[in-house]
Amino acid sequence: MTRRWLFVFLTVAVAGGILAGFLWLGARRGPAFRWGGDKSGGGPYIYDDERRGQLVGFEAELAAYLARQLDLPSEFQQSQWDKLTDLLDRGDIDVVLNGYEWSAEREQSWASTIPYYVYRLQLMARATDNSIRSWEDLRAGPGQPKKRIGVLSESVAERYVKERFGDAVELRSYSTGVTDVMDLIEKEHDLDATVQDLPAVIYYEKQFRGLHRVGPPVEPGYYVILVRRQDTRLRDRLNDALRQAIADGTLRRIYCRYGLWNSDQEYLARRMAAGPFLSQREMDLARVATVLGLSSSPRGGGALSVAAIGDFQEPVEAAPPESDVGSWLYYGKQLLLAAAITVALACLAMPLAIMLGLIVAVGRLYGPRWLAGLLEGYVEFLRGTPLLLQLYVIYFLLPNAGITIPAFWCGVLGLAINYSAYEAENYRAGLLAVPHGQMEAALALGMTRWTALRRVIIPQAVRIVVPPVTNDFIALFKDTSVCSVIAVQELTGRYNQLYNNHHQLVLELGLMTAALYLLMSYPLSLLARRLERRFRRVVV
Repeated sequence: MTRRWLFVFLTVAVAGGILAGFLWLGARRGPAFRWGGDKSGGGPYIYDDERRGQLVGFEAELAAYLARQLDLPSEFQQSQWDKLTDLLDRGDIDVVLNGYEWSAEREQSWASTIPYYVYRLQLMARATDNSIRSWEDLRAGPGQPKKRIGVLSESVAERYVKERFGDAVELRSYSTGVTDVMDLIEKEHDLDATVQDLPAVIYYEKQFRGLHRVGPPVEPGYYVILVRRQDTRLRDRLNDALRQAIADGTLRRIYCRYGLWNSDQEYLARRMAAGPFLSQREMDLARVATVLGLSSSPRGGGALSVAAIGDFQEPVEAAPPESDVGSWLYYGKQLLLAAAITVALACLAMPLAIMLGLIVAVGRLYGPRWLAGLLEGYVEFLRGTPLLLQLYVIYFLLPNAGITIPAFWCGVLGLAINYSAYEAENYRAGLLAVPHGQMEAALALGMTRWTALRRVIIPQAVRIVVPPVTNDFIALFKDTSVCSVIAVQELTGRYNQLYNNHHQLVLELGLMTAALYLLMSYPLSLLARRLERRFRRVVV
């Protein structure tokens, strides 16, 4: 009865996981305008509108416009900001559209469209911090501690601070959203100031009233769309669509809705209207710096000369009012959907891990010596390397060998392989706990070694290791959060996105997320206790 019950449980879990996995992957049907971005970065770039239940932001609207111009449905792919180009190389997306600045380094690896926005860098500090009143105040004086500056990793802001201030400041890079950095500064925790792109400052400065702008915005540059170098036809079609958006005022209308239209965008529109701008030949790296009026030095990653643009003026229209908190029903729905992905990952990965672990354990104890040595190396390698690194190998490196696996199944495979090492040790301990006389008795009754293992030894070992295996299953639910780095939107990743856009709800959203994890793991604890009581009399 117990075996039948366990079989039903595992069957339902695996079937539910497979169904959820296919539902998660089912959105990709037919050709689409597949573009990647990071909602964790928040407004005004890409973020969720809770009231309307849709993706908004000036880049989300631009993506929708481009999709219409290409006569394709728009398909958004969420990923960490600094991993978007990896998704582009894998073929998961066709376009990176999320505040990526033009730089000579990027132009060598990917093809860029004509610019769609002119940005500048803005310094922000606490309004009560009188020690930072200009850019030069970031340099620590004699005997003074270095100013701690937070920036987005792999951004032009990071390179700019390094080049201009060097060791005079303590630079800290973050791959999370802008609001995390601003929150640390406002709460006087670990950071003194931040350098951010001006659009993010315009959008969030009303939410962080304890911060203020310091000095003028500097180092103007271009946001461009990235495509793979061989996708020249797609790039040319995007360039045509962008020129059309500038000519007919579409870009101006979009940017005005978010308070982003300013004198720099007026310059961009005039430059477009003056004549051909960044044609296919002009996009060659040898000429791009001259055409754009870019600095030839690497500082700033290809910055526009200030003289080319002119004096900066504030937006011609005010930024939109701060949105309300939104619907708790929306938050709950988003977290529940992400929890379903977490359940699918765990329920698919754990049975595979158990199966692999049992095979490895049996091979180590009852296989030939050479096999035992290989399997021991397998276990030690997986236990000695991070799960994150193993996921990177499966997701980012295997495509180089011609093996491309969808992100969801990469997560399942990575978790299963990693946990198989731990399950192998659990089952090895269980097999060793079965008295050796059991095997001898089985062989004396005429059973083969394999039959004795299958009918006598392994069933007893399985019952012994129920508690640690269940504990690993619970741990696996929490380790699914690592899969967010490979574009799988599980529960923790979704929480981070919601928190970055609503930092004032960190406690409420955190409690909702913790409650969902508890609801997923606690039934497994109850199951483990029941199985322990049933099997207690069998354990020797």
